[in-house]
Amino acid sequence: MSRIIMTAVALALALPLTAATAQVATEVPPVIPTAKPVQVEHIKIHGAALEGNLEGDAVDRDAIVFLPPSYATSKSKRYPVVYALHGYSIGAQQWSGEIHVPQTIEGAFAQGANEFIVVLPDSKTVHNGSMYSNSITTGNFEDYVSRDVVAYIDAHYRTIPTRAARGLVGHSMGGYGAARIGMKHADVFGSLYIMSPCCLSARQAGNADAMKALEAVKSPADSAALPFFARAQLASAAAWSPNPKNPPLYLDLPTKDGVSQPDVLAKWAANAPLAFVDQYVANLKRYRAISMDVGDQDGLRVDAAKLHDVFDKYGIANSFEIYKGTHTSAVAVRFQNYVMPFFSKNLCFTGKCD
Repeated sequence: MSRIIMTAVALALALPLTAATAQVATEVPPVIPTAKPVQVEHIKIHGAALEGNLEGDAVDRDAIVFLPPSYATSKSKRYPVVYALHGYSIGAQQWSGEIHVPQTIEGAFAQGANEFIVVLPDSKTVHNGSMYSNSITTGNFEDYVSRDVVAYIDAHYRTIPTRAARGLVGHSMGGYGAARIGMKHADVFGSLYIMSPCCLSARQAGNADAMKALEAVKSPADSAALPFFARAQLASAAAWSPNPKNPPLYLDLPTKDGVSQPDVLAKWAANAPLAFVDQYVANLKRYRAISMDVGDQDGLRVDAAKLHDVFDKYGIANSFEIYKGTHTSAVAVRFQNYVMPFFSKNLCFTGKCD
């Protein structure tokens, strides 16, 4: 079963230039005067899965926890948890600004959403993003999110510690992370929302000039001076083609001396969800609900539609919406009015769900 909503004619555009900035402007829903405040906690979560990473990325990671209005007074009540993954080039703090939390969380609860905990873990790395993948170079961020973060939250907060009471959502690189982790860890999460996912198809090496600039990078400081998409290529290489024998960056690029490296590109292709989704059909059918959305002016809508078609082909229940907007313009509105109600409807709130 599926639902496709076309809100406007889809335009074939690539990622907007605003995606290259650390913080983008998004449409903000109006404040709801009757909304009750949530409690915000800034914490550190140790990543056992990240220990020994060759890049030197932090093992003790920032995270932001949003506790619902009744958490402080209903001392015996336990709550479901939604884990929200940020995109490339930003961390949890910047992500909170783009989706305008806590306002949008408070707004959703004020509009009738059942209360749950929301967690924003941080996955920013030396090259600005982990791709939520396992790599000796960056550390095992897939395992960090699905194991370390979940275990910490269950140990330190009054959660309902079952998969049916856990939701996973992400936007852009975080949408890729939600798709990747969601497919592989249906034993941990019970409902899944994928927002404007990047990187669903195999990435290519890029043009000759761009790859020449990447091959000239000899340190993380050199990486910091690169433009957005070139740096994203380095992040992809660190995540998908790590090489512990190739210091100082400990990665292999898809070109060497200007010559394409098929073995490296094959590794990148193997990390594309459209390539490996067929292996995880049984996992995807375990979800209580799956939803995906993308803007009609976002070039990523093409691959998102392909993933939706794969879900439909296998009879994986899901909803899919192409809405009016760019890659980032509506993310805060979507979070309040679509993501939060989706989890309110599909999470288990009793602890007695399978």
